[in-house]
Amino acid sequence: MKELTYTKQGEYYLPNLTLGETREQPLGKYGMMRRSFLQENKPIIYNDLILKGKLFDHLREIEETANRRMEQMMKELLEKNPAPDKKTHQMEWVQHMNALKAQAEEVILNDLINS
Repeated sequence: MKELTYTKQGEYYLPNLTLGETREQPLGKYGMMRRSFLQENKPIIYNDLILKGKLFDHLREIEETANRRMEQMMKELLEKNPAPDKKTHQMEWVQHMNALKAQAEEVILNDLINS
């Protein structure tokens, strides 16, 4: 562990703290949802991740995992439930794809985001 240094400000000694390096990468949908869940439902874990400087690494990992799972689950669901022809039945195709996406997102939300 590093030794802390202090600077005197008036009558008080304040620690010289710096933030570690963070990559500038915006969070996606699942990363933001995970952050909101942690803030509202798991504040101790949320604060611990912030203090250790691991919050954004955790959120990026959740984002990447959720996107990979979404792609994989959509492929599997499409194999089990083929979509109607997009050229001749456009609205049915859109409804079918939206229903499959909703199924996949529900699983992702339960398994990754809200756990």
